[in-house]
Amino acid sequence: MAKHWTLDDIPWDRLDRASIDPDHLQLAKAAAMVEYNAAAYTAYLESVFADDPEFIAAARAWGEEETQHGAALARWAMLVDPGFDFERRFAVFRQGVPIETGADASIRGSRSGEMVARCMVEVGTSSYYSALGDAVTDPALKTICRKIAADELRHYKLFYDHLRRYLRIEGLNRWQRLRVGLGRILETEEDELAYAWFAANMDGEPYDRDKAHREYMRRAYKYYEELHIERGMAMIFKAVGLKPHSWLFRMTTRGGMMFLQMRQRRMARLAA
Repeated sequence: MAKHWTLDDIPWDRLDRASIDPDHLQLAKAAAMVEYNAAAYTAYLESVFADDPEFIAAARAWGEEETQHGAALARWAMLVDPGFDFERRFAVFRQGVPIETGADASIRGSRSGEMVARCMVEVGTSSYYSALGDAVTDPALKTICRKIAADELRHYKLFYDHLRRYLRIEGLNRWQRLRVGLGRILETEEDELAYAWFAANMDGEPYDRDKAHREYMRRAYKYYEELHIERGMAMIFKAVGLKPHSWLFRMTTRGGMMFLQMRQRRMARLAA
């Protein structure tokens, strides 16, 4: 197996402060919070899959790579903004977004459902870092985003492979998979991302969920293009048991792009 990248593989010496958009810095700070919190998610998965050593080993490797993503983003952010105290702000984030690490069963209702939900997360992150990586010009951040995006694609395959294994055991049908998948997608706009934005970028302010959510979304949405939506939709269809590149896929992708464009315009109006 190929050696995984390390922080030494990032061209820190090519960091170009003059090219950095303040939005990119704020997004990187918020993303570092979520990625660095992987140990809590790993502990949850270890608890839910306590009798599955094969998956636990895979989950631990996944968690280490996710934590490294957070470390890379945090290091970049601190180089650009030396006043950014990542450890202190991460402590705020952890306190505000507690995770039940001792669960004895998946909150998704089944182990197959948990794998579907994990696939949805990897769809979101691979699409997000691909979009951000295409938009930024700083060589260091572009490299970080592209390496993370590639990792997230591998992570999607990891969870999808275990999903197939558990489907043979539990027999989760297509409708059940679709319901879990849609539910997890809708959760992406709930408190975790809003609180990550708050913890990373609103030091000294009281938590205003609506404001934090708005500030995050108006920046994150604007980098998505049709290619990112189409790739992500194909991964979603595969995970929930639908056929990619079908008429339903084409209609859903077109609808997703229209929805995204509507949200981009709305967020731009709010910013103005």
